[in-house]
Amino acid sequence: MKPKIEICCGSALDCLAAQAGGADRIELNSALALGGLTPTLANLIEARKKVTIPIITMVRSRGAGFCTSEAEFEILYADAVLLLTHGADGLAFGALHEDRTINAEQTRKMIDLAHRYGKEFVFHRAFDCAVDWDVALSQLIAWKADRILTSGGQVKAEQGIDVIARLQKQYGDQIEILAGSGVHAGNALGLLKQTGIHQLHSSCKDWQSDPTTSGNHVTYAYAPAPHELDYEIVSEQKVRELTAAVAELN
Repeated sequence: MKPKIEICCGSALDCLAAQAGGADRIELNSALALGGLTPTLANLIEARKKVTIPIITMVRSRGAGFCTSEAEFEILYADAVLLLTHGADGLAFGALHEDRTINAEQTRKMIDLAHRYGKEFVFHRAFDCAVDWDVALSQLIAWKADRILTSGGQVKAEQGIDVIARLQKQYGDQIEILAGSGVHAGNALGLLKQTGIHQLHSSCKDWQSDPTTSGNHVTYAYAPAPHELDYEIVSEQKVRELTAAVAELN
């Protein structure tokens, strides 16, 4: 099976770079520095004009965790409807209770919404914060989620290889396992071979400078040194290197 490469994008321009580099699928966000939030509708609309590969859109309203109030969920659901109406090929969403069990009501509503539009549903890396991965996966399979994004419960997917491999072996014929976090051309082939999965999620991140980030005694920097004046973008070259690295398994 040909490996699929999904690129995490923060703008329509990132989407174009991902496609030009040979990506198979895009996850479109805003605010990647916060772990990815719901993208603006304009970025989806502009990307959809020129991007032909699938675009999964993040549905997440804020940074920090995944315990979503009913008021927050109402807005997220409205966002999801707009995104699907304007060409999203799927939704990436995850909701947990304070005890880190999956919020079944909210999750099932999003799954049902995506499927009503004939699109995919991905439970994102909120999965890695769940208290019991086997219970969570059994629930998501029962609710007919299409895919989970996971690092195997570790900071980087390389560190979670054993968990990812186990999940793939035990559940991979019932739900798609997508590995992400710290994936790059240097470790991609090893991740695929050691886990048995067929798809990877990567940011292929590079940096672009904006000299107006700091001035006088004010700074809007969010990245550590040496990127105090930079913002993140998708590198077309890094996407090319990543897709080339996994071509051996084609």
